Amino acid sequence: MKGLKVWFLETRPQFLTLSVVLAFLGTAAAWYDGSFNLWQALLAGIGLVLTHASVNILNDYFDFRSGVDLATKRTPFSGGSGILPARLLTPRQVFWLGLACLPLAAPIGVYFIVVKGWELLPLLLVAAFFILLYSPFILKRPWPEWAAGAGLGALPILGLYFAQAGEYTYHAVVAAIPSAFLVHNLLLLNEFPDAEADIKANRKTLPIALGKKGAAVFFSVVALAVYAWIIGWAAAGVMPLWTLLALLTLPLTLRAINGAVHHDEPARLMPGMASNVMSVLATQLLMGIGYILARAI
Repeated sequence: MKGLKVWFLETRPQFLTLSVVLAFLGTAAAWYDGSFNLWQALLAGIGLVLTHASVNILNDYFDFRSGVDLATKRTPFSGGSGILPARLLTPRQVFWLGLACLPLAAPIGVYFIVVKGWELLPLLLVAAFFILLYSPFILKRPWPEWAAGAGLGALPILGLYFAQAGEYTYHAVVAAIPSAFLVHNLLLLNEFPDAEADIKANRKTLPIALGKKGAAVFFSVVALAVYAWIIGWAAAGVMPLWTLLALLTLPLTLRAINGAVHHDEPARLMPGMASNVMSVLATQLLMGIGYILARAI
């Protein structure tokens, strides 16, 4: 049992909550547009969780191989699972665990391609590109956070929407953009404590490329853009007014911005990172609830 627990913890299950919330939001947007199937929503959600687990595991593997895990101080939000530095699993075991999640998810993707349409295939191929190349390649290119925002923010919303509706719509794209911004910033703020170690691994994250002060400004702009996007499209009638419930997370976001601005003060950065995680999850959850209420009322 202890061995199974270690394998489970290697997936970093506390972060997989994000996939559940993304699946909920994508399904809620589709339901608002008149498409919903509980079985297909659950199946697509399982596929998303499996691919997210693969990202987490492979990132852990490449962080250990590059030496980043050994040079960083772990926090509840950054620094990896700690499984490999503690030698609870071997790098080979972690690598194959990460890869094994993909063939488990693949039949789900094939099912939806057959049932809903081949238009899903390009999205799945792009997602596979992000999963396999993010840690070894994209992280070593300037501004890698955009890939996390796209691959683990926007694409899941579009994928869950397609799994219900069998098509991509303009409305689905509008609904997906806030998730791209939020996941981008989830990664960005968590990179601040790792910047010095990431430099040694030749990574080019924004805290390195722009400096932490510049990255804090970038983080703040993107964080506030989430609310501007929702307000603007709700005012235009594309997003339902009920999605404005997401504005309730603004105090959490402001606390996250405060942590980014005072990145050199752990007493402010750590609470800011915690607030950022809560804001990312709660903003998308409230958006999803907004879509449901708009359809139900």
